[in-house]
Amino acid sequence: MAKQTVAEQFVDILVRAGVQRLYGVVGDSLNPVVDAIRRNPAIDWIQVRHEETAAFAAGAEAQLTGSLAACAGSCGPGNLHLINGLFDAHRSMAPVLALASHIPAGEIGTTYFQETHPDRLFVECSHYSELISSTRQMPRVLQTAIQHAIGQSGVAVVALPGDIAGEEAPERAIEHALVTTRPSVRPGEAELDALARMIDEADRVTLFCGSGTAGAHAEVMEFAERVKSPVGHALRGKEHIQYDNPYDVGMSGLLGYGAAYEATHECDLLILLGTDFPYNAFLPDDVRIVQVDVRPEHLGRRTTLDLAVWGDVRETLRGLIPKVRPKQDRGFLDRMLKKHTEALEGVVKAYTRKVEKRTPIHPEYVASVLDEEAADDAVFTVDTGMCNVWAARYLTPNGRRRVIGSFSHGSMANALPQAIGAQFTDRGRQVVSMSGDGGFSMLMGDFLTLVQYDLPVKVVLFNNSSLGMVELEMLVSGLPAYGTTNRNLDFAAIARAAGAHGVRVEKPKQLGGALRDAFRHKGPALVDIVTDPNALSIPPKISAEMVSGFALSAGKMVLDGGVGRMLQMARSNLRNIPRP
Repeated sequence: MAKQTVAEQFVDILVRAGVQRLYGVVGDSLNPVVDAIRRNPAIDWIQVRHEETAAFAAGAEAQLTGSLAACAGSCGPGNLHLINGLFDAHRSMAPVLALASHIPAGEIGTTYFQETHPDRLFVECSHYSELISSTRQMPRVLQTAIQHAIGQSGVAVVALPGDIAGEEAPERAIEHALVTTRPSVRPGEAELDALARMIDEADRVTLFCGSGTAGAHAEVMEFAERVKSPVGHALRGKEHIQYDNPYDVGMSGLLGYGAAYEATHECDLLILLGTDFPYNAFLPDDVRIVQVDVRPEHLGRRTTLDLAVWGDVRETLRGLIPKVRPKQDRGFLDRMLKKHTEALEGVVKAYTRKVEKRTPIHPEYVASVLDEEAADDAVFTVDTGMCNVWAARYLTPNGRRRVIGSFSHGSMANALPQAIGAQFTDRGRQVVSMSGDGGFSMLMGDFLTLVQYDLPVKVVLFNNSSLGMVELEMLVSGLPAYGTTNRNLDFAAIARAAGAHGVRVEKPKQLGGALRDAFRHKGPALVDIVTDPNALSIPPKISAEMVSGFALSAGKMVLDGGVGRMLQMARSNLRNIPRP
């Protein structure tokens, strides 16, 4: 029986951990691993044009599946390109294993050609980053990295010199059973009892939900009914909590809308459920606050807490609900529901009247039509910038749709590469990249990856010929816009030249048909929509504390109009208020 090389052993362990594909760019020190993948039918090599795309794609795959995903970069510049996508995956708590191949082991420390120190460079964007300098470290280092990525929900990096990858793996190497799923975390009875007492003593309870409520929709709704609580959410909580929610009062933060801000400030007990909401200027400082989170390091780092509860949201609520006395008074909840509806009524008109004749096309109108035309189980990947605004306001969650973006890291150019990872998980599921022309052009080369693999990703390009969010930041800060204008290219023509379906839309009446044609197309498609660069917006509240830095810049321009189908839902919830 032929002995395994370290590269072959490395690949076999990835397969055992459930990895189905490795995203990357081939080259020099990485070649032994890529060749091992070529000979292993259980895993695929996905060739991208830029390693940053590889990391973003792996991060998106991990977020959709909840399982380990992987990417790789060759020595020096190759693996350095991974770093931005790995930062995003790490901050999104996506379990990703990154292989940073390295220069020959004997040359490390001599300023050799392309030498960097990846085991040091990736420390800030990973839970684990280690160098394999001897074959005897395998397979333990890789197995340890996998356990870190899965167990701590983030990135782990293994730096592997190319010459060591090609050597024989040691005999009788220890390969332990890999843990590939996370356990549930339930708080202790003392914490649950303390929280139950605080809830029973409170007259007005508000729930504010983040991405940690994934899989806990039923429990949140049952709890909200029991304590008659309005339910607000952060952007990353929207897809998990807004649908089928008769207690919904919208979203807080820079992209906020509705009555979420009021509900969090007018309660006497605010419960933060699975959210690491970073904008403390939008949180109250004069009410009692409880935070429930599965990551203990998140507890209390954004605001002062009266009680910190370490646990999964679902398990916490399952243990808490029987301990809490049902509340009878709906006064606070009904008042917040009415405020929410009134807030949405006030902003919807500007973008629902005669917009089908306005040019350049309102981006709000584009997002609204896209929401109507997209599949009920579509995956949307959303570029940072104004596309975040339109997605937050117009995409309607239903429990089946997914929305992925660089919501914690805030990177440009994330939507297209994330769409690649999302589409590889299921070629039959509709994947829509909501791209801005600035973000799309940054990693536009990987549109060719869609063509090469015939991935049916649909790129909906909001083309305002500018870096819209940056331009608005400058204007709000009193600075003249500078360096933000892009030449108005025909991206649809570029898509067609690459062999994909491409259509340019300049009039609103063309929009619906163009989207339907793209969605019906079997392969990759790009719809290049010329949109109004002057669309402005404003958040629900602006205080003196927000008038600095990014909060000033972004805060003053986040949404002045348009809320899509959310007004309809708010009206429906208002009709459900019991009549005396």
